[in-house]
Amino acid sequence: MMRNGDRQIQASGRLARLTRRLFPERQLHLRTEGRVTFIRFSRRSQIALVALLAMASGWMAFSSASYLLHDKVLASKEVEIANARLAYRSVLIQVAEYQKRFTAITRDLEENHTLMLSLVEQNTVLQRNLKAVEGDLQSTEKDRARVIITREELRTRLTDIQDRMRDLGSHNFALRGNLDTVEKGLRLAMSERNKALEDGVQMRVHIKGLENSLVELARSQKDAVQRLTDHTLANIDGVEKLIDITGLKAKNLVSSVTGQSPAQGGPFIAALQDGEPAGSLKASLINLDSYLVQWDALQGAVRRLPLTAPIDYFQLTSRFGKRKDPINRKWAMHYGIDLGGIFKSSVYATAPGVVSYVGWKGKIGRLVEINHGAGIKTRYGHLHKILVKKGQKIGFRDKIGLLGSTGRSTGAHLHYEIQSGGRPQDPMKFIKAGRYVFQN
Repeated sequence: MMRNGDRQIQASGRLARLTRRLFPERQLHLRTEGRVTFIRFSRRSQIALVALLAMASGWMAFSSASYLLHDKVLASKEVEIANARLAYRSVLIQVAEYQKRFTAITRDLEENHTLMLSLVEQNTVLQRNLKAVEGDLQSTEKDRARVIITREELRTRLTDIQDRMRDLGSHNFALRGNLDTVEKGLRLAMSERNKALEDGVQMRVHIKGLENSLVELARSQKDAVQRLTDHTLANIDGVEKLIDITGLKAKNLVSSVTGQSPAQGGPFIAALQDGEPAGSLKASLINLDSYLVQWDALQGAVRRLPLTAPIDYFQLTSRFGKRKDPINRKWAMHYGIDLGGIFKSSVYATAPGVVSYVGWKGKIGRLVEINHGAGIKTRYGHLHKILVKKGQKIGFRDKIGLLGSTGRSTGAHLHYEIQSGGRPQDPMKFIKAGRYVFQN
C-alpha cells in the first residue's frame, strides 16, 4: 500500500505537469525600424495575470449586481417603514382602548365599594332589629304572665263572692225574724254580686283583648323576622353565585375560613312546637340567627378572594391550561395566565394578605407570593422590580412591584397565578367574578 508521502509527491507532480502544459513560457516579438526585440512571459507572470483578470471580472460582476439590487433593497425598506407606522398607529389605538377600559374598571370598583358599605350597614340594621325583636318578645312574655296571674286572682275573688253569697243565704234562713236586716243584707249581697259579675265580664274582655294583641304582635314580629330571613337568604345566594363563578366551592371556602367542618347528618325528626304563642317566633329567630352566621362567614371568605386584575392596562397573551410553549413551541401546561403590558408599569395586590415569598424563582424570574388565608395564594412572576418584603402585610390594591421580563420570557408581561389549597386555579374566572360583582 502507498504511504501518504508518496501520494502527496504524485499529486504535486501532476499539478506541475498541468501547470507546464497550460502556462508554457511565451515570448512576444516586436520589430521596430529593422530591429527585433521580444518580451518574455514566464509561467509565474502568466498565472499572476490570469488571477488578476479573474479578480477584476468578479469585482465587476459584484458591482453590477449591487447596483441592480440597490433599488429593490430601498423599496423593501420603505415597505418596512410603512408597516412600522401602521403598527405604531394600532398600538396608539389599543392604548386609547385600554384607557377607556381602565376608566370603566375604576368606576366599577367605586360602585362595588359603595355596595359593600351598604351591605355592612344592612347587616348592622338587621342585628339591631333582631335585638329589638328579642326585647319585645321578653316584654310580651312578661305581659302574658301578668294576665295569667290576674285571671287567677279574679277566679279567687269570684270563689270568695260565691262563698259569701252562700254564707248570706244561710244567715238569711237563720234570721228570718229580722226581715229588715235580711233585706239590707240581700241588697248588699246582690249589689256586690252584680259588681263582681260586671268586673268579671270586663276582666274577660280585657283578657281577650290582651290575647288578641299577643297574637297580632307575634304575627307582625314573625313577618318581620321572615322578611329579614328572605333578605339574608338572597344575600347568601348572591355570594354563593360569586364563589361558583371562581370555580371554588362555597362550603369548602367557608370551612377553611372558620376552621369548622360543614359535614352534618343523621335522621330527620321534626321538632314539636310548644303551646306558647311565641314558640313559632322563637323557631324563626333561631333559623334567622343561623343564616346570619352563614352570611358573616361568606363575607369573611369573599374578602380573601382576588377578584381584580393585578395591572390596570393589559392584554391576555396566554391563557390557563394546555398551550404551546412560546420558546420551543412544544405542548406544555400553563398554571397561570400571561398579561402583556407596558414595561415597568405598576403591579398591584388583588386581595389583602401577607407576603410569603420574594426573590428569584428559577425560570419565572423575580417573584412575589402573597398568602391571603383560607388556603388561597397569588403569585406574580417576571417582575422587573420588587417593592415589598417577606412577612409584610398587604392591603387590597397595594403596589408590590413593576412589570418586567425577567427569567424565561419573550417580552414584558406578568405571569399571574392563583392557588387554592395548593391547587392552581384559572385567574380569569376570578377576574370575571369580580366583574359580576361590579355589574350587580
